[in-house]
Amino acid sequence: MNKTQTISNNFSERLKLKLKDYYILVKFRLSFIVVFSAGIGYVFAGGEMHNFSLFLLAGFLITAAANTLNQIIEQDTDKLMHRTADRPLAAGRMQNTEAIIAAGIMAIAGVGLMWYLFNPVAALLGALSLLSYAFIYTPVKKLSPIAVFIGAFPGAIPPVIGWAAATGNITTDAMILFAIQFFWQFPHFWSIAWVAYDDYANAGFYLLPSAGGRSKASAFHIVTYTILLIPVSMIPFMIGLTGNISAIIILITGILFLYQAAILYKTCETKHAKALMFGSFLYLPVVLLALFFDKI
Repeated sequence: MNKTQTISNNFSERLKLKLKDYYILVKFRLSFIVVFSAGIGYVFAGGEMHNFSLFLLAGFLITAAANTLNQIIEQDTDKLMHRTADRPLAAGRMQNTEAIIAAGIMAIAGVGLMWYLFNPVAALLGALSLLSYAFIYTPVKKLSPIAVFIGAFPGAIPPVIGWAAATGNITTDAMILFAIQFFWQFPHFWSIAWVAYDDYANAGFYLLPSAGGRSKASAFHIVTYTILLIPVSMIPFMIGLTGNISAIIILITGILFLYQAAILYKTCETKHAKALMFGSFLYLPVVLLALFFDKI
């Protein structure tokens, strides 16, 4: 192997490692879920499809910026948790300056694209979600379990951003999508907090709703919000926005999700919290897609 080939191979390897670090930095899978729900809101509202890919790009950049700022702020606590210790900032593979510059570029580009290509309402909502997630939800996580409630607001706003980008307005229909995603986040995040309880405790995070941690009281809260999620998810059908097909799919999905929550309440075992967590990953896209396809 000659010197040129060696240099090329080294560069290729470094590039792969750098891209992998950015994949972790922006929490790509989480960002994908967020952008997916925003895209459903955009299409649901009748947004122009020739701009759809640009909307997804703008939404991804805003979400990626928020996730990057989250890791900048939490890098010291990330070092204390097994699930986050290998993040690029926590592991020391990336410097703060690089991450801050990356977050700034993504934030400005994402909000700028949303403003220039769509409208100020969508851009301001995007900026609000970014700032509230990074600078309100993130620091409050160290202080109180109320952080889950606070985080549910930026977590539920993506479909509203999509609706606003398509129409320039925030309508009742948009707020229904917001409500569905808002209530979904409680069983979703609490199941994650249950599974990762020990890891979170190492970093000083206590995010389950009961002071007893993995307890009947916490499981009761999870069941309660899972029950509330079913009628909230049925609102589009009840007001005539969608039809019977999505109502049946949503009702069946909700009952199955509630069954998982009830099993967790009965056993308080982490394996059932993990099952509920994976169930939550399925619940939201199934409901949003059912509403979308029924609507069109």
